[in-house]
Amino acid sequence: MKPGPPRIRRGEPADLPSLAELAARTFRDTFASQNTPSDMELYLRRWFDPERIAAELEDPACTFLLAFADADERPIGYAKLDAGEADPAVHGPAPVQLERLYVRREALGSGVGAALMRACLDEAARAGHETVWLGVWERNEPAIAFYRRWGFEEVGTQIFLLGTDEQNDLILARPVATPAA
Repeated sequence: MKPGPPRIRRGEPADLPSLAELAARTFRDTFASQNTPSDMELYLRRWFDPERIAAELEDPACTFLLAFADADERPIGYAKLDAGEADPAVHGPAPVQLERLYVRREALGSGVGAALMRACLDEAARAGHETVWLGVWERNEPAIAFYRRWGFEEVGTQIFLLGTDEQNDLILARPVATPAA
């Protein structure tokens, strides 16, 4: 029997332990093989520290969306929207950043990423945003292909510091209301 679509809900402070574990695990699963262990650990310690994630969960500019399989209470994916300042390359009105969208390795290809993207676009529209933008590593071809299928187009580049390694990110954007291709 094929599982149903994932259940998605907003993250809340009580989700901190499972969100912190999921965030670090999915980032490591995605990028560890292409980066040095020391750069990965520096980045993870800085950006995925539970205290930092707890502050982000409380920040009104940040929205976390968590995806769950069936009745399981362990999230299998998450996304983070950040209504803070947009990259200068983003010129669309009322922007919001899709800062993170990650899915557990064992759930890749199951529709969780698409469900999270739909939920992000719905949340962005509900909050009055008209443009959604993101940065994606130029070497992360699966993610770039996923975002392009959702109508994102390149609008610029930025430097992303992973530990001590300066990497090039593509800045992609799309109108919130535009359907996927």
